[in-house]
Amino acid sequence: QVQQVESGGGLVQTGGSLRLSCAASRSIFSINTMGGWYRQAPGKERELVTTISNGGRTYYADSVKGRFTISRDNAKNTLYLQMNSLKPEDTAMYYCAAVRISTMTPVGSWGQGTQVTVFS
Repeated sequence: QVQQVESGGGLVQTGGSLRLSCAASRSIFSINTMGGWYRQAPGKERELVTTISNGGRTYYADSVKGRFTISRDNAKNTLYLQMNSLKPEDTAMYYCAAVRISTMTPVGSWGQGTQVTVFS
């Protein structure tokens, strides 16, 4: 089972940028899984933000399209999330995970997450 450690969150003003990192204990990618970032705002359910396949194909939720960019470093078993033009509604705890390709659902346990807070 993959274990992951997220980092890079913080407090940022509206319009600012942050880069999140997710260091995994081994590769998140397999024939059945890809890498993804989720977020959970207070009082809301955890939602899928973005995914990246081993081949580099990406998916973005409409709410972050054009502002967030997911990338990976396979040699380091690390996922990144570059977040630009941040909005207060991006405030949430962010988590990375392996995502099952067939169902777009997370696999395995969650890490501790990294908090992103955007103030206006």
